[in-house]
Amino acid sequence: MPALKLGPVLDNLIDALKRLPGIGPRSAQRIAFHLLQHDRDAAVALGQALLEAAREVRHCARCNTLTELDICDTCASARRDAGLLCVVESPADQLTIEQSLAYSGLYFVLLGRLSPLDGIGPREIQMERLLARATDGSVREVIIATSFTPEGDATAHYISELLRARDPQLKLTRLARGVPAGAELEYTDVNTIAQAMLDRRAA
Repeated sequence: MPALKLGPVLDNLIDALKRLPGIGPRSAQRIAFHLLQHDRDAAVALGQALLEAAREVRHCARCNTLTELDICDTCASARRDAGLLCVVESPADQLTIEQSLAYSGLYFVLLGRLSPLDGIGPREIQMERLLARATDGSVREVIIATSFTPEGDATAHYISELLRARDPQLKLTRLARGVPAGAELEYTDVNTIAQAMLDRRAA
């Protein structure tokens, strides 16, 4: 029996949804069918919101997080402790740490982690910018908050080695292992993140 032909427009929608993390072919089909069959207003609102975000949201010129401004609110805030710099892999990780209410310093978002098999090296995670930022004289402690995965651990080790070589006096710490091994920060509960931040140790 031939497969049902959905048409190029619907096929394109399903293919676009499949590109989202955690969404497989069947889930993409269910989402597409639900929006078009039961909630076309939500489909239009979603499309408009995505278009607006794609046009307006950019990376902060200082920390790389997502923002609608050249410098994000966190970097621009005079209430943050500029002597603390927390290095995270993604804006989602930054948001998780913020929600823990255990940290009041600034951030540097790598936008990834070292993964040679995927073609992600020091240049792709903005290593030179991080080194310049961390050793500009204003930072007294760098908190390396990469995930406790093999790639996250390798990234943390690489960062700490480069920073030690450039500034031996700089204090380097790593999140405590309150975060489970193999865990992504984005999916870790905020209480665990808060405890890990408070119990951070030398990197």
